[in-house]
Amino acid sequence: MSESMLLGLASIVVLGIVAQWIAWRLHLPSILLLLIGGFIAGPITGILRPDDLFGGLLFPLVSISVAIILFEGGLSLELRELRQVGKIVISLTTTGIFVTWVLASLAAHLVVGIQWVPAILLGAILVVSGPTVIIPLLRHIRPAGNIGSIIKWEGIINDPIGAILAVLVFEVTIAGGFQAGTSTVVFGVIKAIVAGSAIGFMGAVLMVLLLKRYFIPDFLQNPVSLMVVIMAYTAANALQHEAGLLAVTIMGIALANQKYVSIRHIVEFKENLRVLLISSLFIILAARLPLSELGFDNIHYWIFVAILILVIRPAMVFVSTRKAELKMQEKIFLSWVAPRGIVAAAVASVFAIRLAEHGYPHCDILAPLTFMVIIVTVAFYGLTAPYAARQLKVAKPNPQGILFAGAQPWIRDLAKILNEEGFQTVLIDTNWGNITAARNAGLNAHYSNVLSENLHTDLVLDGIGRLLALTPNDEVNSLAALHFQDIFGSSEVYQLSARVSQAKKGKGAMPLHLHGRFLFSKEATYDYLLKRLQSEAIVKKTRLTEEFDFSAVKRMYGATVLPMMVINKAGNLRIYTADYEPSPEAGETLISIVDRVPDDKKPDRE
Repeated sequence: MSESMLLGLASIVVLGIVAQWIAWRLHLPSILLLLIGGFIAGPITGILRPDDLFGGLLFPLVSISVAIILFEGGLSLELRELRQVGKIVISLTTTGIFVTWVLASLAAHLVVGIQWVPAILLGAILVVSGPTVIIPLLRHIRPAGNIGSIIKWEGIINDPIGAILAVLVFEVTIAGGFQAGTSTVVFGVIKAIVAGSAIGFMGAVLMVLLLKRYFIPDFLQNPVSLMVVIMAYTAANALQHEAGLLAVTIMGIALANQKYVSIRHIVEFKENLRVLLISSLFIILAARLPLSELGFDNIHYWIFVAILILVIRPAMVFVSTRKAELKMQEKIFLSWVAPRGIVAAAVASVFAIRLAEHGYPHCDILAPLTFMVIIVTVAFYGLTAPYAARQLKVAKPNPQGILFAGAQPWIRDLAKILNEEGFQTVLIDTNWGNITAARNAGLNAHYSNVLSENLHTDLVLDGIGRLLALTPNDEVNSLAALHFQDIFGSSEVYQLSARVSQAKKGKGAMPLHLHGRFLFSKEATYDYLLKRLQSEAIVKKTRLTEEFDFSAVKRMYGATVLPMMVINKAGNLRIYTADYEPSPEAGETLISIVDRVPDDKKPDRE
């Protein structure tokens, strides 16, 4: 392997992962930074030349990668969500797609000046958005209620629909027009739906049977699932071009909603693989385009993109949801989220070449204009959607509320204090007495098992960003922490210290990867807290001042004071853990467990 090829491959991985990390640190849309990284590696520095590096393998590799990404997107779709949002999703992916296609085609012809054939094909390509952009954006915004489910379903479902639509438009064009290609369209639609659905479902059934009968060892589950995805995609594509995207989406949905086997390891593997694939694909595709051809100096391109964002998307949403039970602010926010992603880029790149081979003019505009749409929409929606969500009150930034596993008396006291300070709380317990007492105290409490498979979808977790597992069972606490890592992230799942001291790291110590962050201190086990609270210790909040600071609190209550949380001056909640001890300052609020102090020894300001 030549040094230039090695440098090119290394640049794809390094730039992709670094861009993802920077985006996470700066709370920016990752795809925007990936595109910038691709431009730097490709047209600006010339380090990466994808066509020379991959040759004829480039687009087959892109196609397979897109298939894997869509399969992972399908794994995130739960059919139970359709009970509330099914009609809206169907309308958005049928009526909405048609409205977008027609209006985008008209705009491309009238504004940009593209001839009808490539304009209609461009309109078909631009109906897609996709999980490559939507899912990271939703994880950042975390919209409340059903609006997040609507956007997620629309983004994943309309990718294969849009790709198939583009294929049929191309086939009609090659056939010589609509009249000549009518039979081609009808037969193509039927074949794509039947082949894609059947093969996708059979792929899911095959995986379930193999897993249920333990024909696959644990270490081969992920490679075999990847093999089946590629087989399903290839088989469906052999019957009808781009039906493979529908097949892998159906396969993902079917696997996600079956109840026979656990697919947790497959989901985790595909999520990690998705990040790597998205990073690599955007770097590669962006590196192929000369900056001079992107059209940033063309006013007609800018007008076209503006019409897509400000006219076509809102028109599509309001037409599709005219009979839906959505609030006006939800419709406005839905109109504000339509970034284009990797499927649009890949399909545009392929069909630009194929149309050019058949001698159609303006084909060289398709890929650059599509990339400009991707760049501008990703930047616009990525930078403004979080602000729009806050202004429209459909999401809360940086949710700091707490989901408590347990509703014992001291937990109820803690939740009540947090509610008074403006933080949302949800308590779950399997003890009816605890739940009843919590509800009588005005707390949001639910009778449920924290390990219930569908708990995160059954509960309304708006404003909730953390889990505190406080049950008497260390194993349940650990399982709860693992269960909610995918929702809150590993840094925001906490549990009480295990009864076996982690400091000893000896026999019986809990492995590091099988528990959440230990709360309060290494000594703060359930037994320790129970003993303290039975000795009339209490959960207390203290406003710290210059005169009565944290040192004064420790002097008053002695060495037994157990700091739990601090609300800083900015209103953020910081939690004490065995490996993190905030330093409370004047003007902040300390929440701790302390022994009772006689009234005559309490300062007036406390």
